[in-house]
Amino acid sequence: MTSAAGIDGMGPIDYLVIEFPAGRPPDGSALPVLRDLVGRGIIRVLNLAFLRKEGDGSLTGIDIADIGLECEASVALFAEETTGVLDDGDLREAGAALHPGRSAAVLIYENTWAAPLSVALRRNGAETVAAGRIPVEAILTTMDSLDDKN
Repeated sequence: MTSAAGIDGMGPIDYLVIEFPAGRPPDGSALPVLRDLVGRGIIRVLNLAFLRKEGDGSLTGIDIADIGLECEASVALFAEETTGVLDDGDLREAGAALHPGRSAAVLIYENTWAAPLSVALRRNGAETVAAGRIPVEAILTTMDSLDDKN
């Protein structure tokens, strides 16, 4: 992973659990976008894993090479992304959010764009005491309801 000195220079770490519709496994169309974000130094992928929640609620890990993605060059870039920050307990927790019969990608990434700000704040003794993310779908729903009221 990263040494203690390297950790001091890191930006915030986020995760995404992206559920794919039943019968429509990931096709890899988002991997070039992810690769671009990495290439431009905006994020650093720490872990990328795929899983499936079976009809009985059990979880199955899926090897990225077995998904059958259309863009193999992008797959190769992320096939070995594993830093150990994502363990079986994390995958079970991510799987709890899934609907039965669906698959998902679990992505853990560093916001490298925010590292200089994070480092400056930590050097001043500040620490993050809360963080969150508002899903775009929630914002769109709120905006639609506001439009309906007008």
